[in-house]
Amino acid sequence: MNIETIEIETVPNPAAAVIWLHGLGADGHDFEPIVPEFGLPASKAVRFVFPNAPLRPVTINMGMRMRAWYDIFQLGGGTEDEAGIRDSQGLLESLISREVARGIAHDRIVLAGFSQGGAIALQTGLRHAQRLAGMLALSTYLPLSGTLEKERAAANRGLPIFMAHGQYDDMIPIGRAAQSRDALQALGYALEWREYPMPHSVCPEEIADIAAFLLRIL
Repeated sequence: MNIETIEIETVPNPAAAVIWLHGLGADGHDFEPIVPEFGLPASKAVRFVFPNAPLRPVTINMGMRMRAWYDIFQLGGGTEDEAGIRDSQGLLESLISREVARGIAHDRIVLAGFSQGGAIALQTGLRHAQRLAGMLALSTYLPLSGTLEKERAAANRGLPIFMAHGQYDDMIPIGRAAQSRDALQALGYALEWREYPMPHSVCPEEIADIAAFLLRIL
């Protein structure tokens, strides 16, 4: 596996892991500063893993190379970069396997992501063969939705999912996220949905809700 990561352990010898994927053009340091804001107690020993996406040309940005989990051909949906999405699914699967090799059980691993990163978290977690602890899907949408019913894993059909979106998001409109929410609920996933008065970003209220979710599932 050739992928760089930034790691933070809340206390030594963590018993759980959160693998958190950044959005388009960002990197693994993007969400590093919010870990202390969660205020997790010492009894919750967690390793936060923030991987860097590969560098690749991005069509909507005139082919400029930047960190991206997959290519985006146009804003607002349309044709998806299935090959890129599945490649990044494989990278995330490799990170899960690495945490298991380091002594973290599958059901103590949370997949999280913002925007593109959230799409890959959903793509991977819903298809992962072993039961995970939960997922955080932030300001994102469900990729390759047409293949999910056939490809989803039975082990994670009851997976706790926290899905949140900004009401004023002009990158991924909340309507698109709501369609993804509805598609997941139609397949029987009991997700926790939150909306916040914000653009394509995170806010203090959301961070508090994420912390509560992590405390509950871990």
